[in-house]
Amino acid sequence: MKKTLAIVLSVIMVFSMGITSFAAETDYTISNPYADVDWDTFSAYKTDLHSHTIASDGDNTTKEMAERHYELGFDIYAQSDHGTVNYSWTEKDSYDPTIKFIMMFKEGIAPLVMLDKEGTAENGKAYTVTTVDGDDYYAQEGGHSMMRVPFANEQNPTSFNNAHVNTFFADWGHGRIGGTSDYVTPISAVDELGGVSVINHPGEYTNARDVLTTEEAYNDKDFGYYIDKFENILMTYDSCIGIDINSKGDSRTRFDRKLWDTMLTDLVPAGRNVFAIASSDAHNLGIVDSGYVMAMMPELTSAALKDCLLSGAFFAQSCYCGNTDELVEYSTALLASDNAQAVALGEKMKETADNNIAEIANGDKGGQYRFAEGAATTKVNSISVDDAEDAITIDAENALYIRWISDNGTVVAEGNTIDLDECENIGSYVRAEILSEGAVTYSQAFTLDYEGMPEADYNEEFKDTDTLFFAGIDEFLRGLGKAISAFAAPMLKLFGVV
Repeated sequence: MKKTLAIVLSVIMVFSMGITSFAAETDYTISNPYADVDWDTFSAYKTDLHSHTIASDGDNTTKEMAERHYELGFDIYAQSDHGTVNYSWTEKDSYDPTIKFIMMFKEGIAPLVMLDKEGTAENGKAYTVTTVDGDDYYAQEGGHSMMRVPFANEQNPTSFNNAHVNTFFADWGHGRIGGTSDYVTPISAVDELGGVSVINHPGEYTNARDVLTTEEAYNDKDFGYYIDKFENILMTYDSCIGIDINSKGDSRTRFDRKLWDTMLTDLVPAGRNVFAIASSDAHNLGIVDSGYVMAMMPELTSAALKDCLLSGAFFAQSCYCGNTDELVEYSTALLASDNAQAVALGEKMKETADNNIAEIANGDKGGQYRFAEGAATTKVNSISVDDAEDAITIDAENALYIRWISDNGTVVAEGNTIDLDECENIGSYVRAEILSEGAVTYSQAFTLDYEGMPEADYNEEFKDTDTLFFAGIDEFLRGLGKAISAFAAPMLKLFGVV
């Protein structure tokens, strides 16, 4: 009798414990930025959203830069010269004389060389530039088509603190001088015109590029003003999709992933996702392939690209990593793998990390890890979200390591699938980082909604004193620009630039 009673009580206890455990599971609602991607029919278009020519301060012509992008397999190329709206790859008068004249004092005399409607590339192949439904496409004989991004422009061309914004799909800012600290003017103007913007390499403006460790970067005491400034811009203008988190070798941007996670942590609970791009910010041919976006689109049109950028259906991909803390974390995980390729990658990263640690101890910044040139990069075949099981799965080719990151940059899981119910420290979002031999790939954030999730935390009372401080200087620069514009074009003709 006692034995029977004990068994019954044990069964009741186990059953009740199971009910309690089940009841304790969090019910997550997952918002998927890739929800509208048809993985069977969409293509991943290799996209450079930030590049320069001699129309501003680049070293190469439009023809040279277009051909280099095409050679490297780009499907979409934005010529985003400073203060210069890109109207065409073929028309010489699409440059701005005042900007070109000012940049000559920095870059020297460099004649403009555009593409022709039909011509011969440096490699000897015939090429054409055609316009279809308003979009321009470059193609070499027997090759793919590469689309021009309409109205690309890096705003604030004469900013004293590199407060740069890239804008697309809106004709604004051509030849506009000034822009020191002033993000709002170009972003708001382009927003009103129905365009899209992104905040470029924030570490250059905030000077986070100058600190030595991730812990120092973007702390509230030293960087709170800049964090508040960017967060208020993003909360005000939906067309500003987010920030550049890895560009041009990742020296300036190596801590900007921390800024990204900080803003996601603060803003996602308020309903605002923050997207991230990688870019080359190429001023010469050698750096063109350093960073880019893989845009998931149904067709190669500017309308599809605009929808893609606004929805977040793209990946940031970079061939560099300059953050020593990340390199230590990556190499530790890779060296624990039973995959020989992963271990080999881990050994290379560890070597760079060890060298950097020694340099940082001596007060230097350390160098960047360059992923193997020509090596396989990640190709994401599909992403599936299972709301019932609170799980996200990434199917990706060439992936040697995947980790999942949540609030404040906390690593919460590893592997191609994350089960939120099995993770600790889940906050308001998760995002994936994928390592291959050729690049690091960043997914956009999957935002979460659930009972008891963190609250939004941003300064709604922020005052942009920095922009006000420099307003007088920018007005002086604009007046100077107007004076220069009267003789800029004749002088450029005199020097043989046009």
